[in-house]
Amino acid sequence: MKLTYTLEKEKKAHFLFVKGDLIGDEVGPKLVELVSDAVNDGIKYFVVDLSEIRYISSSGIGLLITMLTKMRNAGGEVFLTSPSEHVKKLLIITKLNNIFTVFESIEEAKSKI
Repeated sequence: MKLTYTLEKEKKAHFLFVKGDLIGDEVGPKLVELVSDAVNDGIKYFVVDLSEIRYISSSGIGLLITMLTKMRNAGGEVFLTSPSEHVKKLLIITKLNNIFTVFESIEEAKSKI
């Protein structure tokens, strides 16, 4: 399932809603570019909503780590929200749950920003 996304910009954070399979295909560089744009705009928080993600490949994981590295290098943070049970298990297996801050919902992430 091809990855599609929408971006919502707020004053303190940008919210990325992704849908489909996160496999780091041709959409990957565009997502990294969105993080670069956020950094250039002085945004400190980038929230990625995973509720509509079915599958994440190893290059999809690499993509998330690249996004996180870009934000952290600029003094910011990437939050992940609403992972499905399958994605949650993947985050635990890969130990990414120790690297990323994961929230159960967008509302919870917003309350922490």
